Amino acid sequence: MSRHPLFKAYVALIAVCFFWGTTYLGIRMALESFPPMLLVCVRYILSGSIMLIFAGARRLYLPRGKELAWACFSGLLTLGIGNGALVYSETLVPSGIAGLIVTISPFWMVGVEALLPGGVRLHAPTIGGMAIGLAGAALLFSPDPGTHGFDHKLIVGFLTLQFGMAGWSFGSIIQRRKAGKAHPVVAGGVQQLAAGLAMIPVALASGNLTVHWSTRGVTAILYLVTFGSLVGYSAYVYAMDRLPVAIVSVYPYVNAVVAVALGWLFYREPFGIRETASMLVIFAGVAVVKRYSQKPPEKVLASSRR
Repeated sequence: MSRHPLFKAYVALIAVCFFWGTTYLGIRMALESFPPMLLVCVRYILSGSIMLIFAGARRLYLPRGKELAWACFSGLLTLGIGNGALVYSETLVPSGIAGLIVTISPFWMVGVEALLPGGVRLHAPTIGGMAIGLAGAALLFSPDPGTHGFDHKLIVGFLTLQFGMAGWSFGSIIQRRKAGKAHPVVAGGVQQLAAGLAMIPVALASGNLTVHWSTRGVTAILYLVTFGSLVGYSAYVYAMDRLPVAIVSVYPYVNAVVAVALGWLFYREPFGIRETASMLVIFAGVAVVKRYSQKPPEKVLASSRR
């Protein structure tokens, strides 16, 4: 089995499924010490620098010219906007709920793929599956018995995550289509450093740079750097480079289950009948989308495996 040409790619996908599920809890713990945008800056400047120093020491090929520009741009979209939105949303909603909302990210992947030139167009079953999934997400906003109105923080958190998922999806597809000579892991290091540096002005503009030092907060950000970025993101870009988007996009399912379990275990985050029903409906909707989505065009797959 280890001789299968895609064995390493599937191992990388398994790593993404598990480790990124744990990062929702890691982000919540790190936010006890670091402001949201500063957390994004510190995390990706550290991880990107470590990866590029390693690449330089090994004399690995580093992106340059247009390849470098595309790598930086995709890093800004996926990590600066995508992860930045996730980190901010966790100041508004529980980490497990954030993980559940992110399970609709395959809808964005499919939609972005349809919008870009050469992508697979949407058709009725796919649109129907997206509608089912969004109906499941709507269940999250139903008021609790005995309360009046909606949870405004949840709504803002949901919309913030939509913005982040749009950026993540565009960046992922661009990263896949503009693959160059650099190894995917090296390109991931460039993306992380670019995102960390690009978020510095955002962190400064937020006006919140106060760090409340704690052992748990520092340990959490070191965990995010190591297992969320060095291991997790490197595995993600490798899997995206080797496997079809439809296969890679299953990771939010597992991430959500891990995030919900850890959020309940460490913070006793609420997860009752409503949230469970929402998860099942969303999963059903995404399953329909995957079942009826066509395969990506061969020329796209071929160019992504260089």
